[in-house]
Amino acid sequence: MAFLEMTFYSKALMQNVPVNILLPERSKKEDGSGAPEGTYKTLWLLHGLSGNHTDWIRKSSIERYASEYGIAVVMPGVGRSWYTDTAYDAGYFTFVTQELPAICRSYFKGMSGRREENLIAGLSMGGYGAVKAALTYPEQYCGCATLSGSLDITRKGRPYSTKEWQGIFGYELRNALELEGSDHDVFALLKKQNGKQLPKIYSWCGTEDTLITVNRQFRDALQELQAEYLYEESEGDHSWKWWDLHIQDALKHLLT
Repeated sequence: MAFLEMTFYSKALMQNVPVNILLPERSKKEDGSGAPEGTYKTLWLLHGLSGNHTDWIRKSSIERYASEYGIAVVMPGVGRSWYTDTAYDAGYFTFVTQELPAICRSYFKGMSGRREENLIAGLSMGGYGAVKAALTYPEQYCGCATLSGSLDITRKGRPYSTKEWQGIFGYELRNALELEGSDHDVFALLKKQNGKQLPKIYSWCGTEDTLITVNRQFRDALQELQAEYLYEESEGDHSWKWWDLHIQDALKHLLT
């Protein structure tokens, strides 16, 4: 695998942004690892609320896991944006779902734009971002994984400052419940998908995680829609010990 640290100017964010990227070998190795000649699959991998674009590289073995499947991994940083085109005119959702893929494919010709060769995943806030992207643009991703996803921004309350929340989702926002049914609500987005071809979804949450209830609710919503998904819960809290372990399960489910 090659590890690249790339910085470029983002029109959506109106600033220079850093992105970490893993690129696979371009031919099969004797042990079967590496990517075949031609295009390869890409995993768009998202960080959590307190993290940044370095988290997955520093705190997990994602490079080793990606090498086993011969996939590229792109790890952007979005601050505390909730993967949203914010009220203060920073287009983080546009950046992750539109601008960043176009930029990466222009530099790295092996990155395919085909749906069947793109997956998106994340943890906590990044799990929300991954699901939001997959349900907003199901034509772009064949698979989606959420680990300890902070999936319900309307029902579980809002343990963040009012100013921060209003700056992200709208200055007139008085209560998180006002987001229910909007394009920020992944439960509402899921209901709109009835009859559409959804990405294959993997979801995991630890039983000691405070987000276990909302993850079970999302599982029930997937089941009601008869979506193709695998939901797993097991021992675990909201920490890297468990995310490093279960990203392996996510990749196995989505790539095999």
